[in-house]
Amino acid sequence: MKQHQQTEGEIRIVGLGPGDPDFMTFRGIEAIRQSQVVIGYRGYVEQVRHLLSDQQVIAKSLTEEVDRAQTAFRMAREGKRVAVVSSGDAGVYGMAGLVFEVMSEQGWREEDGPEVTVVPGIAAAHACASLVGAPLMHDSCSISLSDLLTPWDVIRKRVEAAAGGDFVTALYNPRSQRRKWQIEEVRRMFLRYRSPQTPVVLVKNAYRPGQTILRTTLEEMPDREIDMLTTVLIGNSRTEFFQGWMVTPRGYRDRYDLGAEEVANPEMKRTGPGGSVPE
Repeated sequence: MKQHQQTEGEIRIVGLGPGDPDFMTFRGIEAIRQSQVVIGYRGYVEQVRHLLSDQQVIAKSLTEEVDRAQTAFRMAREGKRVAVVSSGDAGVYGMAGLVFEVMSEQGWREEDGPEVTVVPGIAAAHACASLVGAPLMHDSCSISLSDLLTPWDVIRKRVEAAAGGDFVTALYNPRSQRRKWQIEEVRRMFLRYRSPQTPVVLVKNAYRPGQTILRTTLEEMPDREIDMLTTVLIGNSRTEFFQGWMVTPRGYRDRYDLGAEEVANPEMKRTGPGGSVPE
């Protein structure tokens, strides 16, 4: 029986967060510093240039993600410690899934190596949410409007489900030079289920140079302000603007008297003029 020799190489797929180095994790920084090879889109490689010493750097264009994943797997099988850098969280529209797909197609087995680690980062939706308040406090979802890899009919069904299910929704890749009409169709779909005054925030270049934040409503949302660098946050039926902050109530107002100085008994629920009764 043929014996498999374990490969000593390693792939670390590192989420860089929104772009500001202050928001990178310690584990991500160490993964990059300890690597022998760093592979990524040119813009992401530049974000970590200050962490590099003598590593081999393979920087590729935005559309060469398959080649990046294949190169990482090949070099790790050769025994190298490889860091694949990805913006946001590598497992949210990032490089992690593609690396696993490549390894699956090429017959990777965990017991044979190389070892694979996914290092989480702050996803774009979460970074944008932190800038505008607490919009994701209740059930939420993320949908990419890019139809490059997913048919538009599939995306449309997912948007319809999110709108009808009253999910707070983060839209990734909402509009490009080629795709200019989808965002308006999405807005019309949401208006079938939500009030025209539903809070919407457009965040562009979150935590990066050129950051802009536009607070608007579903009715007034201007598609001309939206591009591929924008994340669109659409509130649910209870989301509100409070002193400029976008907040989605979790339901505490229905359970507690939040105007009181303190809640005497957390097991008591507010029921109105008749008083509170145990749940």
